[in-house]
Amino acid sequence: MNSIDLLLKLLSYESLTPDDKGSLHFIEEYLPDFEATYVNEGGVKNLFLSKKFSEGEHLCFAGHVDVVPAGDGWNTPPFVPTIKEGNIYGRGTQDMKSGVAAFVQACKEAEGFKGRLSILLTSDEEGEATYGTQIMLAHLKKIALLPDYCVVAEPTCEEVFGDAIKVGRRGSINGYMTLQGRQGHAAYPAKAINPIHQIAPILKDISGINLDDGDKDFAPSQMVVTDMRAGMEVTNVTPNSLKLMFNVRNSTKTTQDEVKLHIDKTFKGLDYSLKLTQGSYPFVTSRDSKIVKKLSLAIKEVTKIETKYSTAGGTSDARFIAQFGIDVVEFGVINDTIHAPNEHTSIDEVEKLTCTFKSVIKDFN
Repeated sequence: MNSIDLLLKLLSYESLTPDDKGSLHFIEEYLPDFEATYVNEGGVKNLFLSKKFSEGEHLCFAGHVDVVPAGDGWNTPPFVPTIKEGNIYGRGTQDMKSGVAAFVQACKEAEGFKGRLSILLTSDEEGEATYGTQIMLAHLKKIALLPDYCVVAEPTCEEVFGDAIKVGRRGSINGYMTLQGRQGHAAYPAKAINPIHQIAPILKDISGINLDDGDKDFAPSQMVVTDMRAGMEVTNVTPNSLKLMFNVRNSTKTTQDEVKLHIDKTFKGLDYSLKLTQGSYPFVTSRDSKIVKKLSLAIKEVTKIETKYSTAGGTSDARFIAQFGIDVVEFGVINDTIHAPNEHTSIDEVEKLTCTFKSVIKDFN
């Protein structure tokens, strides 16, 4: 079996979050030389496969086998992998069973590695991720098996295979505001406090503004208003309150405290409440890290492309890995049909991804 056969097999599992549908057990059996450890909580299975070749550094490949629901609009059955004109169609082809197939095959064929080689897999990445990768990492820390370096095989390429790796991710701060007014008759505005009128002149100071200037790793942290509502959908009653939600994909230069200070300054003198939550925290792996250099060299060897370093996009389980002090990068196939109908990737990309991971393993020491 090669990485293409392996991908076709993985795609046939209807592994909707958080059910792996038996795919993790299949991978365990596919790598009989690796010691398997399961940590299962909250109805989620997490699998850690590890093989010690010798004393040395610990390199881990990480990913998820769960996928989002198929939805409508497919031209082929989403859980019956179909090959057409050099492309493989099926839910999870890009996000991220192609990556899993590539690093599982690379690890299976690994020879002469010095140190420990491992694989961390979860079935709880596309959901809340409460019982997924971070649960397994906590267990690995307890038994002193945390990796030194990690590659997460999320789809990272933009236009052509090999053009981008993720060396970090922005954080995500969610804001929930209530601006209090006083309901009244629209004909007597002086007897009411209209929160819509209050927010109108200052909306420009929160919607789409940058909270920092960014840097070589991150774009500016921008405040994006995602929802605003007030009133009872009638024309003659002013609202009693206004509710507003926003999101900040923050770099390492902006924190919750700085978001709060900006809101306090902007809404000074108004009656409001603010709640902030942090969905994820920003991180960046040094360009001088061994894993960044080794992966970049492997990509160039396979594709002849000088890859760029990116922190764009949403979140991934790399955010949990970084919090444990592990140097982590992400690299996978082109990202252009994830979560969409007719999700697909090419045979060529999967084969090149497998070769890239094999090169990282071969030359790591």
